[in-house]
Formats: sequence, C-alpha cells, structure tokens
Amino acid sequence: MSDLLRAPAEVKYAEELDWLESIDDNPKPFSWRLSPKMVRLFILGSERADNLDREVTQKWFGDRSFVERSIVTLASDRGLLLIGDPGTGKSWLAELLSAAICRNSTMVVQGTAGTTEDHIKYSWNVSMVIAKGQSRESMIPSPIMTAMETGAIGRFEELTRSTSDVQDALISILSEKYISVPELESEGGGDNIVFAKPGFSVIATANSRDRGVNDLSSALKRRFNFVRIPVVTNKKSEAEIVRFRTEELLRRHQIELDVPPTLLDVLLQSFADLRASATAAGSDDEKLESALSTAEQIGVLEDAVLHSNFFGERTLTARGLAASLVGSLARREPEDLAILNKYLHGVVEPRGKEQGGSWPEFLEGGRDAIAKLS
Repeated sequence: MSDLLRAPAEVKYAEELDWLESIDDNPKPFSWRLSPKMVRLFILGSERADNLDREVTQKWFGDRSFVERSIVTLASDRGLLLIGDPGTGKSWLAELLSAAICRNSTMVVQGTAGTTEDHIKYSWNVSMVIAKGQSRESMIPSPIMTAMETGAIGRFEELTRSTSDVQDALISILSEKYISVPELESEGGGDNIVFAKPGFSVIATANSRDRGVNDLSSALKRRFNFVRIPVVTNKKSEAEIVRFRTEELLRRHQIELDVPPTLLDVLLQSFADLRASATAAGSDDEKLESALSTAEQIGVLEDAVLHSNFFGERTLTARGLAASLVGSLARREPEDLAILNKYLHGVVEPRGKEQGGSWPEFLEGGRDAIAKLS
C-alpha cells in the first residue's frame, strides 16, 4: 500500500476487513462479503457495547440512519443515489460501502458531459475486431457491466452531469438487470446478453448544486432510493472529520506536526462565520464562490500543514492558517477578496480585541495574504 498515491478503501483497510469477515456469523445477502451489521460497523466504527477484541475506527462521520438506509437499499434490487452539496462525503461513503460489501470500490464511471453509453455498457478492442471480428473476447466491458457479471457494486459519480441518453441507458440496466449486445446476435447461443448476478447494484452520487444541468427523469428517479447527505454543521462532528482526515495526511507524508486544538477551533469558527454570511447575503456576488464544505476545510488545513512543514518552522501557526484560508477560498478576484476582507475587518478584528488568543495573529495573516493577492 505504501507505493500507492491513494489506496482504495478495500486496500487501505484490508487487514481490518479480513478480520471482520473472519468473525462475521450474521446472515449475508447475496454474495456480500460482510453482513449488513458488519458493513455498518466497518463504516461507523465500533462501540464498547459491541464487545469486540479490537477497535474498529470510524471512517465516515454523519447520521447513522443515512448509512443504515444505504445498506438496506443495496440489499434490495434498487439503486442507491447519494445526493448533497459538494464536500459532504458522498463519494467516500459510496467507496466504503463498496469496499465492505464486495471488496472492490474501483468499478467507477465518472459522469461528465462527455460520458457516453459505451462508458456504462461496453466498447470494442478495435485491433481485435479487425483481426478476429466482434466476439466476447474483443468486447471491452464497462465498470458497470463488470459489476453485473461479478455480482458486485458499480459506482456512477456525478450522475446529473451526464446526458439524458446515458441516463436512459442506466434505466434499462437498473430495470432489466441485463445488457443486450446486438452485435453478437448472429452468433446465437444466448451469448449476446450479459445478465446481472445476485448482489449487483449501483451507487450513484449527484451534486445538489448541479440541479438543472441534466435533471433526472422521473423514470430514473423511480429506480433509485434517495439518501440526502446534508452539510455537516455540528462543530463536534466537523472537528472529528477534519482531525481524522488531517491525521491521515500526516501519516501519509510521515510528518510529525501537531495541530493545536485552538487553531482547529479558529478554522471551524471561520467557516461557520462565512457560511452564516453566505446565508444572509442578498445576491451571489455577496457570497464566496466556494461551497464552504467540510472537504474545503480539510483542504485549507492540509495546505497550511504542508506549507508549515516544507517552508515554515514545522509548527502550524494562526498566520499560516489564515494565509491558506485566503489562498484557498479567493477564487474570484476581486469579489472573493472583498468578501474575505470584509469578514476579517468586520468579524475577526473585533473578536481578536475581545477574545485575544490566536485571532489577532489570524487577522494579520489574512490581511497580508489579501494584500499579496490584490
């Protein structure tokens, strides 16, 4: 795993998954590697009441009912659609579910305007077709078709960014549970249809901010159970997510650097302030272009940690954190810089005078960063 830039969940947590599988004596649907109870435990972590011989770490932070509904959906014959704002952990939850259920989270189709039916059905190895003609051997199955043939979970990222033709093709797969290959009809013998094996399902994700790009048809919606993942606003939960991800980063880079709790509080409060400001804004011009998601918080902290390690004094400072925040969130100039400058002078400066702590240094770091970008 050390030679992979980013190991999939089934590789990263392989030892833990092996152990859970060895002690799992609960009933399993279809060809699942773990029972629903163990899938939930793998994702949400163990508790003292579970009476396990070892601790299972929590990997996704959110309402357990979302995880349970997702697992129940995948145990049925319906697809699962995880929908929410950017950075709410939809893709990470989909990856964890796939890793726990079938030990393969890499059968993924990325939805874009350029995604075609071939990406969710099949294509052809042109050189083999020229040499030997069209056959199952010369066919290149899509990740979704591979999932069907193996009774596994296929994933479709950003479903609403794909065109209506692609979405219509997915309706057929979810309804009929097979893919017809008309090019092979002349061969006979039923080799022209790929049937899904028990255990096959699809986990799709959709960005709620993409509404209107390629809206889902009512027919496709009926094939999915919807699980809406809200933005994490609870400071305790958000702190756990940011801390968990940052610790992973430090381990991956073998960095020995502490993140002071006071600076984590400053980061969380800053995002909470900016979200409140965006909610109260009268127009889009008065809002930051950033979604201010938990994922973006993690990005800000990672940037500050890496900068401190490589170019600073190997100590995370409020000044460095502020510079990272401005650099990460100022995507439009001068609009975003003006919004951040207003926040620093209208909120951070009075708070620094009243509370002290890390806020005055955070203010100065933000001012310097804005001045360099202006």
